[in-house]
Amino acid sequence: MKNRPLSNVIGFDDAPFDSTHIGAVKVIGAVFAGIRLDGVLVGEVEKDGFDSAQTLATLVSNSRFAQQTNLIMLQGIALAGFNVVDVFSLHQHLDLPILVVSRRSPDIQSIQRALLGGIPHGQEKWHIIQQLGPMEPVCRVYVQRVGLSLERARSVIERSTVYSHVPEPLRCAHLFAGALVNGESRGDP
Repeated sequence: MKNRPLSNVIGFDDAPFDSTHIGAVKVIGAVFAGIRLDGVLVGEVEKDGFDSAQTLATLVSNSRFAQQTNLIMLQGIALAGFNVVDVFSLHQHLDLPILVVSRRSPDIQSIQRALLGGIPHGQEKWHIIQQLGPMEPVCRVYVQRVGLSLERARSVIERSTVYSHVPEPLRCAHLFAGALVNGESRGDP
């Protein structure tokens, strides 16, 4: 796996939702081979829940793209509000590297206050974030990673970034998720 090119990527982002929403939120996976879109995965996770790692693992494992996928990319560490992705569990379940990407460095103190201030499973979620460590600047974005070096993360981002600062799998997942809920897409992730 160390020398295998990380060109088959599934990028995940959540669909927009109202702050008063309770329940499931759509999650979209954009499947890419290089910079070519090969498919789309659709699932659901609970707003502020703790089911995102299992949901993403099932979506990938049960898809026709499972065998050729060699990297999972996430638009941030959390989906559907504070549904923090247990990236260590996801990495172990799929035996794939996980790359978390963000346009900006998050306000970690605000996240800690929110998680420990009453979010379900907040302590467990905060532990995952702490264990993952701080975000690292790479190619005009910030990353966290499991199962790959910073150099390989940089290489993947450089190869998959075409039209914005955000890699295509995440940019497209964001656009598809917006269109799914709002009837049309808008804005960069």
